[in-house]
Amino acid sequence: MTESSPSAGLPRGARVATWSFFALNGFAVGMWVVHIPVVERATGISHTTLGALLLVLGGAAFVGMQVSGPLADRFGHRRVVPAAGVLLGFALFLPGLATSWWALGLSLVVFGFFNGSLDVAMNAQAVVVERAYPRPIMAAFHAMWSIGGALAAVVGAAVLGTGIPTAVTLGATGALCVVASLAAGRLLLDSGRPEPVETGPAPVTPSRTPSRVVWLLGALAFALMLAEGVANDWAALHLQDVLGTSASTAALAYGSFAVAMTVGRFATDRVAALAGPVAVVRYGSALAAVGLATASLSPWVPLALVGWAIFGLGLAGGVPQLFTAAGNLDTRASGALMARVVGLGYVGLLAGPALIGGLTRWMPLNVAFAVPFALCVAAVVAAPVIAPRQVREPAEVG
Repeated sequence: MTESSPSAGLPRGARVATWSFFALNGFAVGMWVVHIPVVERATGISHTTLGALLLVLGGAAFVGMQVSGPLADRFGHRRVVPAAGVLLGFALFLPGLATSWWALGLSLVVFGFFNGSLDVAMNAQAVVVERAYPRPIMAAFHAMWSIGGALAAVVGAAVLGTGIPTAVTLGATGALCVVASLAAGRLLLDSGRPEPVETGPAPVTPSRTPSRVVWLLGALAFALMLAEGVANDWAALHLQDVLGTSASTAALAYGSFAVAMTVGRFATDRVAALAGPVAVVRYGSALAAVGLATASLSPWVPLALVGWAIFGLGLAGGVPQLFTAAGNLDTRASGALMARVVGLGYVGLLAGPALIGGLTRWMPLNVAFAVPFALCVAAVVAAPVIAPRQVREPAEVG
């Protein structure tokens, strides 16, 4: 490989390290999720109390996002990202020790805060790494998060079968987060404006940061992540309640959605390089709308499963493009801008399942899916908002 090769100077170590943080975060969250029923029994709380505490976790995550974004801009990603990973590792241990609702609530506040902090910080770092590449690479980072979550489901199921105490399992996972964060953090990029490769785009900086665009990006993230949240919580129930399948068959609905979304994220970067981010959001949202309509209206289980898979494939690439667009609005404040967009998206992820649950009091579940369908259609119309709004830096003199 010669020095003038197009791949010379690419921050491959930072890319691998950022992959590691995404996978690690997905694994940590997944291990908590698979242990929720055990923690619920250990604390003796009801489903209603658990639901309220999960909202507390979400609120704490939102606050953590708003804190870590500006901190990453001020102190650098090489400090904030691994620090958030280490603190998340310590926080993951706490729910396994809880024996009452208030102890669990406090532990979830801490866990949620540092989970949100890592979420925004690692996404901001992903944007920094992507700037140094001559092609899009953001969606692959998000695919690694999905891989981490899937691995947690497998490992968690195996561990639960052995009867190992929850505190031990979550503590071991937390220790892994601490060690891996310290190791990977040394490879991260500390500058919001890394030296670009020769074949890549010239350095860019905005003339100003249009706040209206930030909120529009946030609204799009809210819409698409709300749709994703609906699939996470209601896909299996749709097959069970509307089509009358068994619980085991119904589980295939979420499985088809999740697998298609993961595969789609690995393919999105190539599509974005060829067609551009606007096309990814526009046609991906249209495909998601078609998939959800197919799943909702299908009287047959196989066709409904195909619909959920198409829905996942359509949603796969949109959110990574929105995060990239937010982080590139202002290279000096990418963390703070990312925090707004990721935060609004996270609110949508939490609000979607609750909204659908409320609507089912007055209408069938598949009819309630008209809400995420309409939001996907709205995203088709609003997709041009992510078009680049940056101007080139003037050449230095002297």
